[in-house]
Amino acid sequence: GVFLYNHLQQKVRNAEALAQKYKQQQEALSAQLQVVYEHRSRLERSLQKERGEHKKTKEDFLVYKLEAQEALNKEKQDSMNRYGALSSQHKILKNQHDDVKKQLLDLQLQHNSLKLEHRKSLETHSQKFAQLQQEKDSEVTNLQDTVFKLREESKLLRKAHQEVHSQLLNAQAQMEEFRQLKEALQKMPGLR
Repeated sequence: GVFLYNHLQQKVRNAEALAQKYKQQQEALSAQLQVVYEHRSRLERSLQKERGEHKKTKEDFLVYKLEAQEALNKEKQDSMNRYGALSSQHKILKNQHDDVKKQLLDLQLQHNSLKLEHRKSLETHSQKFAQLQQEKDSEVTNLQDTVFKLREESKLLRKAHQEVHSQLLNAQAQMEEFRQLKEALQKMPGLR
């Protein structure tokens, strides 16, 4: 009985020791489990927070994407409008350029025509001037000849005038002599 009692006592002590060991292991596991639960809770909170931030980021991204798409569409529309305006302006400038080019060609043709006409006119004027110069030289020569002849005639006329004047003076003297002679003859009574 004592042996059985001791044996049972030993078994109880072993069972208590084992129970104590299991209890410690359970407490250790409970502590570890508590740590795991707390870590899991923190992870869940962190995950929830990350999900919230991800959702907000996704919403912000969608808003940004929408705004960017609207801005891109607006910029695309503005670019198309600017391109249309520039294209119209380019057409207008091209037409103006073509008009100016045509006017330039017309002016060049007109300039060439006027240049040719000017050259012809210059040649005609040169010929006329040469002809007039020749006529003038000829006329000057003729006038010089005429002046020379007139001077000669003037000399002859002066000479003739002097001769006529001398003859006139002689005639007047003779007339005076005849008058005096006539008066003298009239005074003579025998001749009356």
